[in-house]
Amino acid sequence: MLQVGLSLPRAPGGAAGGFPAQPEQGNGDGDGTSTTQGMLGSSPVTVVITSEADTWDIDAASSCLGCGQFVDWDRMPEPEQQADIPRDILTQPPKELKRLVREGCLAASRALRAQVYHRLCQQVACRLVTPDAPVYRDVASRLFGKHSASSHPLPDFLEGCSMPTYCLSLDGVTAMKKILICIGNLFPDITYSPILPSLVALLLHYSEDEAQCFENISRLIASNAPHTSYIDQSFLAHRASCMTFGDLANKHCPAAHKLIASSSENVFEVYSKWLSWLFHDLPFDYAIRVFDVYLLEGQKVLYRIALALLKQYRLSVASPELEGADIKADLQAFVQNIAAHTTVDKLLERAFGIRLFSRKEIWLLQMANRKALMERGITMVQSRQSFHLAVDMQTFSSGTVTAQEMRIIWSWIPERFSLSPPLLLFSTSEDGCSLQRFYSCCEGYEPTVLLIKTTEGEVCGAFLSSDWSERKKNGATSGFFGTGECFVFTVRPEMERYEWVFIKKPELAKAVPRSRQRSPSPGPVSLLSSSPDGHGTSSNHLAVPTPQRKGRLSPFLAIRHFLLPSKTASMFMSGSREGIIIGGGGGQALSLDADLLWGRTEHCETFDNPPLCQENFRVQLLEVWGFQNT
Repeated sequence: MLQVGLSLPRAPGGAAGGFPAQPEQGNGDGDGTSTTQGMLGSSPVTVVITSEADTWDIDAASSCLGCGQFVDWDRMPEPEQQADIPRDILTQPPKELKRLVREGCLAASRALRAQVYHRLCQQVACRLVTPDAPVYRDVASRLFGKHSASSHPLPDFLEGCSMPTYCLSLDGVTAMKKILICIGNLFPDITYSPILPSLVALLLHYSEDEAQCFENISRLIASNAPHTSYIDQSFLAHRASCMTFGDLANKHCPAAHKLIASSSENVFEVYSKWLSWLFHDLPFDYAIRVFDVYLLEGQKVLYRIALALLKQYRLSVASPELEGADIKADLQAFVQNIAAHTTVDKLLERAFGIRLFSRKEIWLLQMANRKALMERGITMVQSRQSFHLAVDMQTFSSGTVTAQEMRIIWSWIPERFSLSPPLLLFSTSEDGCSLQRFYSCCEGYEPTVLLIKTTEGEVCGAFLSSDWSERKKNGATSGFFGTGECFVFTVRPEMERYEWVFIKKPELAKAVPRSRQRSPSPGPVSLLSSSPDGHGTSSNHLAVPTPQRKGRLSPFLAIRHFLLPSKTASMFMSGSREGIIIGGGGGQALSLDADLLWGRTEHCETFDNPPLCQENFRVQLLEVWGFQNT
């Protein structure tokens, strides 16, 4: 059991927290009272053996002898003062342990952090055959012998990746390179992993020796826990995680996302650096606190903290300052100078105040993004590749929106779809005002974007996640279908997006147990009523979406994954011979008649939107856009 005292006295001649202030050269015989010389290749490395007094009440069985031998102490921050640190921190209930680590209890003692890191890594569920410390010693001896690490090339999976060193000494940097070379030798399936050097570097600050660091990072690499991962190990996985972050930023940081979309030609290129913000650009005292919670809680917390940085950026930077600026570089500079804007405690508080969906839902989104990339030819083994901007400002043409407006709409769309350029499927100016023609042109395409321009010059629309042919599955019963990725929006006079209500309030919906599946509810034949005011309430009782067909990847935000408080909160899209409806419950976000000439917009429970234009409107032009496969 980890034993940590409530007070941490300063060791004679040492720094607070259990590490020596500066290692001294000596010719000790390894009896634990002096220093010994070791060899890393041809370079001497000082191995510090601390006395019993330096372990700060950590028992001998779990002492961290030698931790800190790779650190440049002149650059290492002093431990933070903390009160009431439990002596048995790792035996605390999970909820209490999360609270303690999030609040920074590990920052009080370097020795405490070193021990907790080792214990947490050892508790990671991983593959049965995972290289450990003895394997590292054997492979390192065989690879390097008397040669230094500099005589060996770094693994190919680090091509183009940065190598942050934080507070490592020159010997620490050499050790980091040796560990990375051994990882390349023992994990040949890794083809791209830009985060790996940072994680190795951070672990080395608190590792007993190279072998312990290697064993712990190997467990993170080999983790096999369901619906979670620690380290992306291919370009495909890395790209999918960047797309997933873009999707989450789109949903949880709408103000920052809108600012970036209006200031950058390629939003995804900005978001592709999200991991670098955390493990390259953040100062060490911030990055190590991120690492604390990452080891305990997994990759999901990285999304949270990067979203918090994005929110803080939006609060700290005014829009006019970004005109003509390189927003990717500006964000990097902001993160590097984060201490001028917020403390690490406030940053983490903001991060854990963001209500994300479950780990399973995020995993489903990652899998959907991976599938989309694979369909575009991205493989596990290929190296990095650039993507062209989906909306070409020079060639795009529409009667409802400008190219710049379409670019912003495209930035709202889930990343796996916005990789593809827009393709015009239907236009009332070319195909006529016929609902049947609308269906025949749109069926077979999923998803689609509906754009409406009214005779008053207002423009609004919807992103619709499902194929319109899904309407036929209810037979004679009109029913709603679609997923929680659907949203409605306005373009003129103001650009605004209204998403599924549970994206803003996920606490209202609970995950459905695996043993339960939602059954479709019956609904009336009529889709649009003929009530005197031109709209009716019968659609509020239509069938909820039915489960997707077998053999298809379970979609992100499918309603069968949730226990919803009411069926009216999941009415995404519906169609019949009488017209189409988007959004339901207490009203309809958009409804159009069979001639596609008249429509109505109201507040609805599904999207919690205001009317998107004048409540009763006449259509001047209607367009439907799909996604061109390239």
